[in-house]
This record gives sequence, structure tokens and C-alpha cells, in this order.
Amino acid sequence: MNIEEAKEKVVQLSLELNEHNYKYYVLNKPSITDYEFDEKLKELEDLEKRFPELVDTNSPTKRVGGDITDKFEKVAHQRPMLSLSNTYSEGEIREWEERIHKQIGENVEYVLELKYDGVAISISYQNGKFGRAVTRGDGEVGEDISANVKTIRSIPLSLHGDYPQEFEIRGEIFLPREVFNQLNEERISNDEEPYANPRNTAAGSLKQQDSAEVAKRKLDCYLYFLLSDHHQGSTHFHSIEHAASWGFKVPNSKARMIETTDTIDGIMDYINYWDKKRFDLPFDIDGVVIKLNRIAWWDELGMTAKSPRWAIAYKFKAATVSTVLQRITYQVGRTGAITPVANLTPVLLAGTTVKRASLHNADQIEKLDIREGDTVFVEKGGEIIPKVVGVDLTKRNESSNGAHVYISVCPECNTPLIRSEGEALHYCPNELSCPPQVIGRIDHFISRKAMNIEGLGTETIAGLVKKGLISNYADLYDLQYEQLLGLEFIISDEFGENARTRSLQEKSVQNILLGIEKSKIVPFERVLFALGIRFVGETVARKISKHFKNINALRSASRGDLVNTDEVGDKIADSVLQWFAKPESIAMLTTLQEKGLRFEVEVAEEDSPVSEKLAGKTFVVSGVFSKFSRDSIKKSIELNGGKVSGSISKKTSFVLAGENMGPEKKKKADELGVQVMSEGDYINMIS
Repeated sequence: MNIEEAKEKVVQLSLELNEHNYKYYVLNKPSITDYEFDEKLKELEDLEKRFPELVDTNSPTKRVGGDITDKFEKVAHQRPMLSLSNTYSEGEIREWEERIHKQIGENVEYVLELKYDGVAISISYQNGKFGRAVTRGDGEVGEDISANVKTIRSIPLSLHGDYPQEFEIRGEIFLPREVFNQLNEERISNDEEPYANPRNTAAGSLKQQDSAEVAKRKLDCYLYFLLSDHHQGSTHFHSIEHAASWGFKVPNSKARMIETTDTIDGIMDYINYWDKKRFDLPFDIDGVVIKLNRIAWWDELGMTAKSPRWAIAYKFKAATVSTVLQRITYQVGRTGAITPVANLTPVLLAGTTVKRASLHNADQIEKLDIREGDTVFVEKGGEIIPKVVGVDLTKRNESSNGAHVYISVCPECNTPLIRSEGEALHYCPNELSCPPQVIGRIDHFISRKAMNIEGLGTETIAGLVKKGLISNYADLYDLQYEQLLGLEFIISDEFGENARTRSLQEKSVQNILLGIEKSKIVPFERVLFALGIRFVGETVARKISKHFKNINALRSASRGDLVNTDEVGDKIADSVLQWFAKPESIAMLTTLQEKGLRFEVEVAEEDSPVSEKLAGKTFVVSGVFSKFSRDSIKKSIELNGGKVSGSISKKTSFVLAGENMGPEKKKKADELGVQVMSEGDYINMIS
């Protein structure tokens, strides 16, 4: 590429990125994904590095948008910032509360809090001084926005009182309604379009490069979650009270922003109170959070891969709008699942323009009698994914074409669809050559929580598949520099729109090949997750790899062997067996082994077995211990040849009980005749 071509491309990319920045921050109407934006930005950055004479002081590379970008330093959270499971009905809250009682017992106390509609933040303090403020990001990696957060006057830079030497505190940054209204009054007086909502405006403010500009926004923050190795008090409620004494702005209990209860009626009273009173607050909330108050119970209940089991969020009813359903189309997912999509007359909903919405499945379309041309009601499930929830029958045209007929063949490859008994979705069984499935499986393989192959993305994968360079993820390891350099392909969004041409340049090719090579050191548990075996998520892959140690042992495992593995039931066991029974799976597996990927657990020196004293014995760990943390005592069991299980059964050898052991576990152990031992008994056993 010569200087003139580069100049033309720089101008084009700059115009596009500035336009997308405007849509995101000002209009709150993003038209491309964060990943697509980042790809354009990286392309511009590469050009500016190669042709520094083309760098403009107002280049988009100086003012980057997006959730996780190169504008702020990326920081890994010491403890994941997990999102809460959401519920929308009293029945679901009651079911959750019943599960808690079943595991913990009768004397359960809950903390009730507001669910702030803002931007989650985690702030670390050392020796009473502000350390670093990091966004949630994807839950595991966020961005350091300390300079901007320091402008928020309600966040202390120095603490007072008896605070821990080092700790982390989390909360929500938001834009008060009064400030939001003032901003919009100014914009209207300047003939500018007003901002859509306080949440998006707060998020955009925190991404600004100039902290002085952020200070003008008068952002606010409530801190509501203390993380410390030395908790101040045994309950969450008391830890928040301690945080208040150090100088933090925390929820006000006198205003019912936080309170405790030990009954389901108390929970529902709080929810109903704030469902009516939320509009009296000077800021936005979108629900209520319920947590177990006693901190020791958090470890007792643990968490899933995405959310803690000891807390849940109740979301208030989402905003609903009506619009016309113009056409029903279908998308094919990486597992072959078919999702019907409603293509709508564009309508503003919760701050964004909605053009498409989910129709769920054939049963939902039939149940609601949804037809093309209908006026439908649309809401945002969890304020994230738009969905059609009903039809305005009073506006149905008499000339309607009749009930919608669901497709019978795959819209991508024309393969007849299947629908197993009990399944909500239709599936395309053509795993090997249905393009979205091929692309989806490879995209899953390269994802950060799987093989984490940097330099590759969905668009590049789609281009490589269409060019015939790869047909499965094993083919990635055969890609050559000469094949990729200068490769051009047309890319578009998931709906086949906004098509444009992309060319792989030298830097991109080097990054791709380096990312592929680096993936060969990814540990076995993530390789297993990357294979894309149905129902084998992150947690299950970790449990299976830990149990079987290597791929050969897993490949030869029987159904019984699999079912006896922690977290593996009949459904998962059958899926694993079916995957290994396919010749194409074995062929890809063989290739990956030949390429040097890790298919066995690497045992670190500190994880080397200590003894076989607990061989053949299965333990269930419950409660809080004085000599061990829960994780370290589980590790000790395994290093001495034992096995740790999450639930008590007839196969359990011992229940290792610390303080605050759940009464239901004690009852279950007594019923099954399982011996309960103390921490001291355990130490004597392994000594």
C-alpha cells in the first residue's frame, strides 16, 4: 500500500469511527458491535504506525470508544465480577428462597438492596488510600479508569477509622436524574439531540479521555459490596456499616435503601414497596437485589460459572412498545439451533432503536399467533435482548395471510430440520457443512475463555471459511503466512447487512499466527471446553479434566465413569459419548494432538500428590474452618488421594464439617449414615 492509498483509507476509517462514536455516545444508537468497532480501530492504528505522517491530533485512536479498548489499561480482576441471576416473578423468588432453606436450614436472614441502573465499578484501597478503579468489563478483565473515577466526589481518596490494610469495594456509578435533565436542557438549547437515558450517559462519561470533562458530569456512586480477606463483621449488612464508618457513601438503611429480613413476606414487601417508590428516587433503579446476610454461607452455597448462588436480582417489569412486524426470518446458531427473528419497523425502546427482536421458538409463535404484518408488543428482557411478548389483535389486518408456517429446512444449507421430544428449538443436523455452525464452532474454539487465540475474530473466521481455507477448528493449525497475507473477503453483520471488503495485512497475519502458536500451551480444561461438546461448559470441563486427567482416559470412559464425575449427569454423559463416537470428532482430535495441544492435566510441583491416605474416599466439605480455607482443604483432600464432591450421597465417605455447617447437610448425613468429622479429625487422619 502506497502513501496515497493509505491516506484514503485513513480518512475513510476515521470518518466511520467518528460516526460510530457519535451514534454510541450521543445518540445511544450503536449500529455495529464493540468487536467490529475494535477491528476498525486496530486497522486504523496499524496504518498510523506504518505511516506516522498521516496521524491526526483528532484521530479516533486518541478518543476510543467501546467496553474494553486500548484506550485504558486492561486489568484482570483478582475476584471475578460476576453478574447476578435475574428473576421477574414472585414465584421464582419463592423457589429461590425455598432452595436456600433446603441447603442452609430455617434460620436464614437476607439483605435487601436496590439494583442501581448504572455502571459497575471495583475500587481497591491500600493503607487507606485510593488505589485503582476498574470497570466490570467481561467479568474477568476490566479497564483501569482511576483518573475519571477520582473526579467523583462521593468516592473517598483517603479513609478514616479502623479499615483493613488492603481491600476491594464494589458499587455502581450513576448519573442523577437532575444532572441528566440539566445536560439535556443544555443540549436542546444548543440545538443538539438530547441523550437517551442516564445509564448510557454515565457509561459514556466514564470513557472520556479528559478527566476534567468527566468532573463536569457530576457523577455519583453508591458502594455496596466489600471484599476483604478480613471481613469486618460476620454479616454483609455489618460490613456495609463498617464501610460507611471509613468514609464511603453506602445505601441508607433509614431510607430503606438496604434492610434485612428473615421471611419471604419481608422480601416481597420490599420488592413491592420499591416497585411503586422507585420513581421518587433521584436516580434510576431497575430492580431489587436479595443476598444471604451471613458471609460464611456464601462459601457454603458457592457459585455457578456466571453467578453466585447466594444472591439473586428481581427485575422490575421492562418498558414495552408496539410496532409492526414486517417479516420473520431465521438464524442458525453454532449448535444448529434455529432462532426465529422478528424484523420490525424501527422503534425507540429503553434508549436504543430496536429493529429486530427474538421470537423464541415455534411454540411461542403458535401460542401468540404471531403473523407478518401484525402490530406486536416488544420489550427488552433484562433490558438487553428485545423480544416480542404479544400481538395487538385489534390492529390485525383482515387480509392477513393466516397463521405463520414455521420453516422445515435450514435457511442456510436446506437440510431438513429436526426437533427432539422435549426440545423447545428446531435444529439443523448438518454439523459438518452448515456455514453458521462451522463458523460458530470455530468462533467458540478461539474465544478468550477457550483457546484465547488473539488476532482472530468472528469476521475473520467467517472469511476464512468462505474462502475454503478452514472447515473446522483443527484446520487453524495448518494456516500458512503465504495463504493469509493480502487475503481479501467480504464481511457483514449477523444479518448480512453493512457488507464491506477487508484485507489481511502483514501485522494482522503475524498476530493471527502468533495467537495460534501460543494457544498450544492452553491447559487441558480449556482445550476440553473449546472442543464445543454440547452441555460441556467451563465448569463441567474443569471437573471432567480434573477427574480423568487426560483425553485418552476420557475417551475410553464408560457412561458410568462419566456419571460418577462431579457435576456430570446423564444428559452430559450421553453428549460426551456421542461426541467421541463421531469419526469427524476423532479426526479433529488426532490432528490437534499432533499439533501439540495439551490434552492432559499439567501437575505443578506444589500440586504433586502428598500421599494416598485418602485413596478411595469421597468427602463433602461444609462450613468455615480455622486452619484451612475451603479451597485449601479441598486441595489437601485431593493431594492425599481423596475426592471432593458437592453433594452428600450413599457414596460419600465423610462430611468434613466446619463452623456454620448447613443443617440440611447434617440432616442428610445422618439419614444416610455418613460420618461427620471435624477439622481436627481430618488433620489427624492425614498426619
